[in-house]
Amino acid sequence: MTQETDIERDDRDSFMQLLGGRGSAIDASLPPIAFGAGWFFGGESIVIGGTAAVVVGAVLGGYRLHKGARPLAVLISLLAVMLGALIALRTGDAADFFLPRLASNALSALAWMTSIAIRWPLLGVVVGVALGQGRKWRHDPDLLRGYSRASWVWVGQYAVRLLVFIPLWLAGATGPLTIAQVVLTWPLVAVCVAVSWWVLRRSLPDDHPGMRHPREPAM
Repeated sequence: MTQETDIERDDRDSFMQLLGGRGSAIDASLPPIAFGAGWFFGGESIVIGGTAAVVVGAVLGGYRLHKGARPLAVLISLLAVMLGALIALRTGDAADFFLPRLASNALSALAWMTSIAIRWPLLGVVVGVALGQGRKWRHDPDLLRGYSRASWVWVGQYAVRLLVFIPLWLAGATGPLTIAQVVLTWPLVAVCVAVSWWVLRRSLPDDHPGMRHPREPAM
C-alpha cells in the first residue's frame, strides 16, 4: 500500500474545508425541524409551525451575520423559509412548506448537469474561485476531466433528495419530510464531499501535482 503524499493530503484537506459546508448544511436543517416540531406539537397548526421556522431562520441569520456571513446569502436563506411558510399557509397543506426545497434541488441538479455538458463543471468553478485560480484549472485537461466526473456526484446528491422528497410530498407526509430533511442535509453533504474528492483524485494521473497546481497543456 503506497504512502499518502503530502500534496494529496493537503489537497484533500483543502477540498474538505472548501466544500464541507457543515455550518450551512446544519443551518438548512434547523428551520424545517422547527416547522415540523411546531406543526406537530401545535396540534398540526401551520401557523405555529411557520412562525417557529421563521423565528429560527431569523435567529440563525442574525448569528451568521454576526460571524461575518454575506448579507445576501443570509437574506436568501431567510426568504426561502418565509416562502415555504407562506405557501403552506396559502394551500393549507403543511407538506407544501418543503416545496421551495424541492424546487431548489431540482434546479441545482439541472444547473450541475448543464455545467458538465458545457465543460464548465461547477465543482471546478467553485474550487477554482475559492483557491484564486480563476480559469487556470480549465486549461488543465486532467483537472477538467476530474472535475466533470466528480460533479456527477453532486448531481446524484440532488437526485437522491428528489427521489425521497417527492413521494413524501405527494403523500402529504410532513413528519417524514422533516426527518428526511435532516438525514439528507449534513450527512448526505458529508458523503457527497468525500466521494467527489475520491472521484477527483482517482481521475488524475499519478504524477499530477493536485488541484491547487493546475498544469498548462503541452504545446
